Amino acid sequence: MVNLCDEEILGRTLVEGSLKVEISNGYFGENRVSDEEAARLLRESDIANLVGERIVKIALEEKLANPRAVRRIDGVPFLMIFKFSV
Repeated sequence: MVNLCDEEILGRTLVEGSLKVEISNGYFGENRVSDEEAARLLRESDIANLVGERIVKIALEEKLANPRAVRRIDGVPFLMIFKFSV
């Protein structure tokens, strides 16, 4: 599992109605990675939690999710990916 977000939203709390998502350093901010490294991690991971314009765009460009699966919370793109093998 990989948790990735755009660096500029680290530390923010996204709120929309009763939904509240904390973009904490402890959960998302352990390591800083390049866009290329993020794409590699996404390709290799079975589960991904993604928050932010840039990281969600990378996942979509890698064809790892359908754009319709992207949800916006407080105006910020949020995407969860689960890969299943048969």
